[in-house]
Order: sequence, then C-alpha cells, then structure tokens
Amino acid sequence: MISIDEFKEKFDEIKSQGWIPSKRRGPTGIGQTLEQLLGLTENNVALPDLHEVELKAHRIGSSSMITLFTFNRKAWKMKPLEAIRQYGTSDINGRMGLYCTMSPKPSGTGLFLHAENENISVRHISGEIIAEWLLESLAQQFIKKIPELVLVSALSEMRGNVEWFNFTRAQLLTETSPEIIREQILSGNVLVDLRLHDKGTRARNHGTGFRAREDKLLLLFKNVQEL
Repeated sequence: MISIDEFKEKFDEIKSQGWIPSKRRGPTGIGQTLEQLLGLTENNVALPDLHEVELKAHRIGSSSMITLFTFNRKAWKMKPLEAIRQYGTSDINGRMGLYCTMSPKPSGTGLFLHAENENISVRHISGEIIAEWLLESLAQQFIKKIPELVLVSALSEMRGNVEWFNFTRAQLLTETSPEIIREQILSGNVLVDLRLHDKGTRARNHGTGFRAREDKLLLLFKNVQEL
C-alpha cells in the first residue's frame, strides 16, 4: 500500500516514460502493468487518514462494463423461483435460468428497469414488479464497496502481438448519492444483471450485479480531483 502523495510522485514518473509494453496479455494487462510500475502487491492506495482507496486502470475509449457491487437484500417482490419459471429461458442443457442485463429498455422477455424518486425496480411490461431496491440503500452499498476510487486512464495500441500503454491521467473520485445513481440508471450507464437459475426446489442466486461502463465512471461520483 502507498499513500496518495507517494502515488502522485510515482505516477508522474510513469507518465514521463511514455509508451510502456503490457506486462500481461489480455484485458487484465493494463491493471497488472500499472500495479507493477507502482510497486504495488495489493490493488489499493491510502489516503492520509489510512482509508483504503480502490485503484482502477482503464483504456481511454473503452466502454467495457465493470461490476460496482452486488446487492439482493430484501429486494425480491416475486419469489425468485417463480420469476425464473415465468420469465427465464433455458440454456443448452435445458436448465431454466434468469440471466439477463436490465436497462430502462424492455428485454426480449419484457423485463426492464423502472426508476422512481426513491427506488428502482425490475418490472415486466405487464406492470408486475419482480424486484425493488431503495436508491438510498444502493448508494450506501456503493460507498461501502468503493468509498474512494483512483481512476487511471491510458491510451492503448497494439504493436504486433504486444499491447502498449501510455498512462496519461489519474483522478481521485469520491462520494455518490441516490440521485446520481438514479440518473445514471435512466441514462443507461448503470445496468443491473440478474443471475439466477432453477435448482428444482429453489432458486440459486449468484448475486444481482450493478455494473457501470468504464468510460462513464466519472459520472457516478460527486467529486473529481486531478492527481
């Protein structure tokens, strides 16, 4: 773990190096490369009051999705097993499941995200409510999972079989609110993944995931500080 001041000093050195070859192939290469350059063995830095800050590196222009948190507590208004059997689909093995990404636009099964002033819900176009969350609870869960985030941005290009990065910017992101989360859900920047299947006598729930687009992460926070 390093402090924010140490991070800023090391990051200035990294920026001055220009293009740097990836330390690992594939999507995780950018994070692994940054960690090695910073000398980190754990994926976090520390504020002066010793709170841990999550570190996230992303490729500029990438709209890949990342999971912010999972949250199911007291959300289901419909029995999960009933929801699977009514709105789910079968996989190649014939197992019924409800694996779908929810947005304000109805899916092929008629499910969509509906946002009100204080809550959001997964609903069917018939009006039936499948699950519902208080926006305040989602904001608290988000802050619990990611109290602060250092977002590092890098240009990326392939040279032969090797990806190269040019780390250009680091920003400290802090605080969110129920209103921000609601706005980003309505904008389609935050999506909800339902991940459960039929176990015969019960539903197996792998956790409802709240995910955001990498290039829209800034919009989820109240405060943005350049490092």
